[in-house]
Amino acid sequence: MEPAGRGRLTRPWDATSARSETDEFGKTLYRDEDRTIVEAVAGVAADRGVSPAQVALAWMLSKPGISAPIIGATKMAHLDDAIAAVDVQLTSDEIDRLEAPYAPHAIAGHR
Repeated sequence: MEPAGRGRLTRPWDATSARSETDEFGKTLYRDEDRTIVEAVAGVAADRGVSPAQVALAWMLSKPGISAPIIGATKMAHLDDAIAAVDVQLTSDEIDRLEAPYAPHAIAGHR
């Protein structure tokens, strides 16, 4: 699993990056309804004074079935966020806040 959602969880919904502009497959993965998830991650991050990437990684680390998240680091700051996320312990209320807006998606990329 990629905890940052191809970067979607690391910046405001309407912000773009080189990847979001060129990743044609990535453009098919997210719907407008997913904005509320991005906003929840940003809200928890703001409340905590940490980056959204740290919150996304901390959420994954709170799940016992996930043992090897793919962080997709291309910059030193990505590694810094991954290391810092180990020390972010989300409360059950924060986890509920992050998970509440989630709606399952169909499997993508497999036939």
